[in-house]
Amino acid sequence: MNYIWDLLIQAENRGLEPSDIHFKLATSFSPYMELSPQVLNTTMIEPKVEINPYYRYAEIFNYLFQPDNEADVEIREYLLDIVIHFLADIDRMQGMNRKEYFIRFLLQEFTANTFGLAAQQEIQELTKAEQEIVAFHMIHMYQTGDILYNFKETLKKLFPNCAVYIKSEGRDEVLLYIGQQRTQQREIKIKLIRTLFMPIGFTLDIYWAHHFGIVDVEETMKIDQIALY
Repeated sequence: MNYIWDLLIQAENRGLEPSDIHFKLATSFSPYMELSPQVLNTTMIEPKVEINPYYRYAEIFNYLFQPDNEADVEIREYLLDIVIHFLADIDRMQGMNRKEYFIRFLLQEFTANTFGLAAQQEIQELTKAEQEIVAFHMIHMYQTGDILYNFKETLKKLFPNCAVYIKSEGRDEVLLYIGQQRTQQREIKIKLIRTLFMPIGFTLDIYWAHHFGIVDVEETMKIDQIALY
């Protein structure tokens, strides 16, 4: 990480809010780097981050921290933190494409309870990356009208070891093998995906750690590891 926007993205991916990060003028810094961590190649994110504000923003901060100016130091440090956060937001927006804007707008709709209170609460249980996966496939579903494809792809992205089987003989049915132990958080993910993507009229049968038996498929025919269908 060398740039302020990169650090904030990494922080969000680890569940931190931008307000959890406080930027301050480094006591000593390299003229060739924006961030000035004590350990150059560190991947840790500290709540207080020392930076070189002159690396890209010398015109803004050139007169803020003159060596002979000892007045209002606390206010000037506070101002530096606010402005750096603002500049980082501009950085990120300039690097976004149309798809990323759509994803951000759609996630704001969840916060506004557009999809209901249950969905608003459930999506908060997902990581930021998982939320973006859900939003991306919702947009793709609206654009293409292909509900089942995006239903399956969302499940596969959130549960990499899962297998999805669609049955249309007799009744519309989805068989979902997760390949993981059952937990409350995983149940919430499936409930959200089911609400947002599953076509009306379909039923869903979930198999967690054990796959149902399929003739001639050895992986599904292991003794004491076969789920009943």
